[in-house]
Amino acid sequence: MSMIEVVCNDRLGRKIRVKCNSDDTIGDLKKLIAAQCGTRPEKIRLQKWYTIYKDHITLEDYEIHDGMGLELYYQ
Repeated sequence: MSMIEVVCNDRLGRKIRVKCNSDDTIGDLKKLIAAQCGTRPEKIRLQKWYTIYKDHITLEDYEIHDGMGLELYYQ
């Protein structure tokens, strides 16, 4: 298990950097992002290109690694 930093960019030009573990789920990551940007985790959608990440799957399984950028959408 290793600590990684994920960078999330929203469409307003805001960059949110989050430190997490590679065995955290996308749901865990959303909670960390929500805490930083003051919104609720359910309101966040994370994706990369056309892949929308599902809450119950780990970052490792999605091959999300240190320094990787994800797209952050508010819904």
